[in-house]
Order: sequence, then C-alpha cells, then structure tokens
Amino acid sequence: MSEVITSIGEILIDFLPIVENGTTTGFRMHVGGSPYNVAMGLARLGQPVAFAGKIATDFFGRFMRAHVEREGIDTRFLLNADAQTTLAFVAYEHGEPAYSFYGDTAADTLLEVGELPAALYEDTRIFHFGSISLLRGSTPAAIEDAAAQLKGRALLSFDPNLRPGLVRDAAGYRALLERLFRQADLVKISAADLAWLLPGASVEEAAATLRAYGPALVVVTRGGDGALALRAGENQPYTAAGVPVKVVDTVGAGDSFNGGLLAALYERGVTSRAALEALDGDQLVACLHFAATVAAITCSRAGADPPTRSEVLAHM
Repeated sequence: MSEVITSIGEILIDFLPIVENGTTTGFRMHVGGSPYNVAMGLARLGQPVAFAGKIATDFFGRFMRAHVEREGIDTRFLLNADAQTTLAFVAYEHGEPAYSFYGDTAADTLLEVGELPAALYEDTRIFHFGSISLLRGSTPAAIEDAAAQLKGRALLSFDPNLRPGLVRDAAGYRALLERLFRQADLVKISAADLAWLLPGASVEEAAATLRAYGPALVVVTRGGDGALALRAGENQPYTAAGVPVKVVDTVGAGDSFNGGLLAALYERGVTSRAALEALDGDQLVACLHFAATVAAITCSRAGADPPTRSEVLAHM
C-alpha cells in the first residue's frame, strides 16, 4: 500500500494568450485543469499525490500524460479513453482570466461509476474534487459516488471552482453542489464563487451558510486580501493576510492555494475529519498562511505554474 493525496477531475489543454502591444497574436499550450493543477502543486511541494480521472489517447492526451509523469504524480488511477481532449482558451477581461471550453464529450467527461480502481479507496488519505468535472457527462456521478465511498475513510476536500458560463441546468447543478457541501469535510471557495451562489450575502454570512451544510472547515479565498476560515462550532473566523507580490496573472491561483493548504494539513497528519476538527487554531492559521504564500508566488508568474517547496520557504 502507498498512501496518497488523490485529486480527481479534469485534465485539459489550456491555450494562454500571447499579447503584443495590447493585441492577442497567438496562444501558448499548457497542461491544465483545476484538479490537475492541485495535484501538480502538491507534487512540487513534495507530497505523495495521485491524479484520478480519464485522459485521452490523442496527441494532446499523450502530451498530458507525459507531463503528469514528469511532475512525479502517481498515475495508477488515471484511465485511458478513446476520445478527444478538452481544450480551454484563456483571455483576460478586466485583469481576470475568462475561459472558453471545447470538448463536451472529451475523455475527462467519460468517467463511470464503479470504474475507479479499488486501490484508490484503499490508499487515499485526502480526496480532493470539484471544478468543471462536475458539469459534464458521466463524471459528476462517478466523483460523487467516489466521495460517498471515501466518507469517513479519508479527508474530503471540495472546491466548486465555479464556471457559470458552462452551467446548463442551474437547479440540477445547485442540487449537486449542496449534496457535495454536505459530503465534504473541507470546503475551499473563492469570494467570487460565493457571490454567485449567495448573491447579496457578505463573505462571512455566505461562509456561515456553507458551514451549516456540515463541513468541519470552510475556507474563503479573497485574492490579494488573503483568506478567511470558519470552523464548525465556532463563530470567530480565522484569517491569513494576503502575501504581496507583483501580479503577472491569477491563472491557477486558487488551485495553488488548495495544493498549499492540503500539503500543510497532510504534513500535520490531518487526513480525517476528526484530525481537522482537533487541529490547533494557530496551526490552522499557519496552514492558511502557507497556502496564501503558494498562491501568491503562482500569481507572480504566467500561467498555472505552482512553486516548489524551496521557493515557498524562501518567500516566507
């Protein structure tokens, strides 16, 4: 048995714009996808991490699998599919990344209930899920089923990482999110996503609403303003200030925060809900600060390019 942190969901190709004199003149190809970015961040921080899901066998799929292997990520739970790869084109609007996705029947949408290897359930200590993998094909049901099977056996980490432009059935999607909020032990969500879910509520009010679903911890990222966390049974939030850097772009910042937070928790032996509930408040703040530092370094360079442990320690 080889215990791992498992991140599940989409792996895709991001095409990031090349801008010259204010005009997009082309695109650079990068391997991306929110859950994959989390796995990559964990690997660069020296954690034992596996990526789970389906990957295409086309040119892009082969390119992506080689990338996964170079990053030192466990591929035991990454299944091949005779399908195309999801492609995402990224543009910037008002300084924030905007995404256009192509691939409604791509490999990452085709994971079926019961298809994941038994070793995933035996070896996973932290299970991270979310993002557009919850919006397309059979994959949402497969992820929900896997989370249900791991409930009480691993720490369940959920980041909705909303993409409202891809939501076709808002009522059905909100119902799925509610079920997953109830499943999760740890919910990380951005302030922007909270505003979509609960318009008009303050960050603190919205975080408290999510906490009422049952997670032991709700963490809200607030960009340059850092992060806020609410624990079950406590009314006073824990906070970590933003880490100042010269921002190049924010692509992958939330994913890097997730990777940093899960790495910090794993290193403290937090691989269950009980351990998360027992974590000392000062240690929780230290975890938040570490995660914020990881995210800030990612923002200081182009694309989803999370830092190594040595880079993070040099910045702290």
